[in-house]
Order: sequence, then structure tokens, then C-alpha cells
Amino acid sequence: VPFGEVQLVRDWLQVRGQVSRPAREHPKRPIRGLECPQTEVSGARFWGFFRSVCASPEVFFRHCFVHNHCPLLFISQSGRNLTPADLPAAQRERLMQVCDDALCEAVKLLGVAVVIGVGRFAEQRARKALSAAGIPVRVEGVMHPSPRNPQANKGWDAIIRARLEELGVMSLVAD
Repeated sequence: VPFGEVQLVRDWLQVRGQVSRPAREHPKRPIRGLECPQTEVSGARFWGFFRSVCASPEVFFRHCFVHNHCPLLFISQSGRNLTPADLPAAQRERLMQVCDDALCEAVKLLGVAVVIGVGRFAEQRARKALSAAGIPVRVEGVMHPSPRNPQANKGWDAIIRARLEELGVMSLVAD
């Protein structure tokens, strides 16, 4: 689940099921699935905002789909999260091409009219991938809710609301 804040994913989105452990699990990063006790700030902000404006997840998903551009987790030997930017260039480019292709397929299958990248990277990657594939879709962006983003720490809910209104899509999710 993109922006996987466990409490909101479990309690508001009503995601259920077992999460299997990988064959090789990092000892510092055990997989706990929906029993994970940690909070993920980006997810809490993202899903918390939509919970505050949508009566139910069904209202959100009537017109929206959340696609994680790179749904993989990379971990260093020390247990630190690695982003695709941390990977060697050749590996990163191969990975990004596979992710771009998956995004293009999802957009085509779902008949998407507007793609809104959450964060500059997602927006730029979507714009590049969809344009290269000749898929005529509007691509916009919103600020990422990460606590690493100083602006997001100053009222992300108000910022995202204003941006979605500016893009003309707030009415698709608001009750």
C-alpha cells in the first residue's frame, strides 16, 4: 500500500490479510505487515488528509488510484533505507525503466485523465514516462508529505487542499 501508515491502512482503508516474510529478511528490518507498531509520517499525513475530506475510502477510490512508482524496498547492510537515487546509475536506470513501464500500463488500463505526482520526483518521472510512451494525459504535482520536507511540516493538509482546489480535482474527493 503506497503511503503505508499501518493504523490508517488497517482501520480506515480496511486492508486485511497476512503479509508473508521474504526468504531473506534483514535482521534490523523485520517484516511485521499490518502488525507493524511504527508510524509512517508521510502515510499518516496522506491518508489522514483524505480521511478528513472523504466520508469513506469508497469516496476517494471512486475517482482516484494511488500508484507507487517504485514499490520496492532497498536496505543497506547497516539496515538503512536506500532510495533508487542511492543505487549505482546503471541499476537505477534499468529499475526506473521497469517502473516507468508499469506506470504507463496502469494509466492505460485505468483510463486515467490526470496523473498527480506526489513530490517532484514522482511528478517529473510520470511526465517523462508518459510523454515518452505517447500517452496523452495531464500530469501535475503536489508537495510530498515527508517530514524531511520543511514546508510539509508547516501544515501539509492546508497546502494539499489548496493545491487540489487549484488543479480542479478537490471536488472529486470531497463529500
